[in-house]
Amino acid sequence: MIAFHTIGDACIAAGQQPALALDYARSREAADSALLRGLWLDASVLSDPASMITPGQYHQLLANTLRALNSSDTSFMLGQHLLPGHNGAISHALLHAQNLRQALELLTAWHARLTPLLCPRLREENGIAVLYWVDSYGAPSLLPALVEMHMTAVVAMCRWLGGERLPWRFCFNRASPSHVEQHEVHLGSELRFNCHLDAMLIDAAWLDRPWPRGNAVAASVALRNAAGETAALPSLPDAMYNYLLERVRRAPSQEQAAADFGASPATLKRYLSRHGTHFQAELDQVRTHVALHLFHSRRADNEAVAQYLGFHDATNFRRSFKRWTGKTPALLRDALLA
Repeated sequence: MIAFHTIGDACIAAGQQPALALDYARSREAADSALLRGLWLDASVLSDPASMITPGQYHQLLANTLRALNSSDTSFMLGQHLLPGHNGAISHALLHAQNLRQALELLTAWHARLTPLLCPRLREENGIAVLYWVDSYGAPSLLPALVEMHMTAVVAMCRWLGGERLPWRFCFNRASPSHVEQHEVHLGSELRFNCHLDAMLIDAAWLDRPWPRGNAVAASVALRNAAGETAALPSLPDAMYNYLLERVRRAPSQEQAAADFGASPATLKRYLSRHGTHFQAELDQVRTHVALHLFHSRRADNEAVAQYLGFHDATNFRRSFKRWTGKTPALLRDALLA
């Protein structure tokens, strides 16, 4: 049975990222009454290192912060100090990462602690490393701000630990925003919108360049200590994404997925609904991401992608792909390869 937790489970340390968000908002003279609205907790909880809050409460705190400050730079400023974070041994390991590859591998392996609201996923092929972000709990209205926040966190961390600003390129699953100048200030000028994927790309040659702050001994000790800590369970959407990605070529039915997750189909449907999603949407998202990867990294054509994803023919795949993305595969493939 596949283990997971849900948006209503208290699994995020209140005294870490949520407390940082509260402190930043207070520094900008936001009132606690506005920041804590709808959280159903006292401000003292966010200063208690032993307290845990739910992802839903963290969502609400960030939504309140964005609303109270009403500034186009809030998400970027929140991201500036997010990583390496204060998550004990794993943050120490990240602090002493020897290069970008090790940092990104730590980030993806321990994201439930380091970036609990978004899941970073790393792919490397044909000389390009791609770090793409997937919503862990279902917060579509917050997603643009969460992406800005987490991309900024990675850029800032790499600049600090690597001693230089890395030449990242950025793709966004959204139209160009009115505050694009904030993206340019905090991320850089290599920005593309309407990409159907929130991703950071960099030439793979940067992955193994030694970082001046890297310390193999300190990182190894920290990782051994982290191995003794209790690992956080994945969220239901993260666990479902992993499950479907492993089986994308033979797409399981909702009934089979429910059995593998130890639930009835009705219960799984109810759990997914709490995260603002459903089984077909999760399957479509994974198929879209795999198709984009094949188009971009392997220069695959419609027939090859259709065969890989288990479609009977390219026509059926084209029809489905347009339903997933609103564009034909040819248009999106040409845009990716431009």
